[in-house]
Amino acid sequence: MKSNQFQEKSVILDEAAMRRALTRIAHEIIERNKGIDDSVLVGIRTRGIYLANRLAERILQIEGQSIPVGELDITLYRDDLPESDKKPTIKESNLPDINRKKVILVDDVLYTGRTVRAALDALMDKGRPEMIQLAVLIDRGHRELPIRPDFVGKNVPTSKSEIITVELKEIDDEERVAIKEMI
Repeated sequence: MKSNQFQEKSVILDEAAMRRALTRIAHEIIERNKGIDDSVLVGIRTRGIYLANRLAERILQIEGQSIPVGELDITLYRDDLPESDKKPTIKESNLPDINRKKVILVDDVLYTGRTVRAALDALMDKGRPEMIQLAVLIDRGHRELPIRPDFVGKNVPTSKSEIITVELKEIDDEERVAIKEMI
């Protein structure tokens, strides 16, 4: 039987580096969309929500204008739930109006693309956006689906025996991104 224990290999982003990456992403979102009119940030539960809120704060500081923020629960749309999880815990999605809006999906780590695919399905069930863009803090490669982020905090090539952990003060009491290796 395989061990699923991981040991930290290195810290990729500390608190200051995370802050800089999110500030850069905020600037890129504003630039690509020529402002934030008719734009909405939607964080994928769980860590994507906190990152979307941080992006909204930075956009407010830069533009002097607030951008609506929503949260999306993709549990029912996942194709990789364990068989034993017959009744997954569903949390309510809380979305502003996304019809005819530029929706910027926000997540912490992009890996296979399956989470984003599930989020796209969930979004399309909630409305008809004009456009959907993707912002991720970390892109680690190994895509199984043809999904590419529009905004990336950091590209981190990894092996399949490694994992990326994103720790946020709001839920982890720490602020960092680390790469861990299976032992």
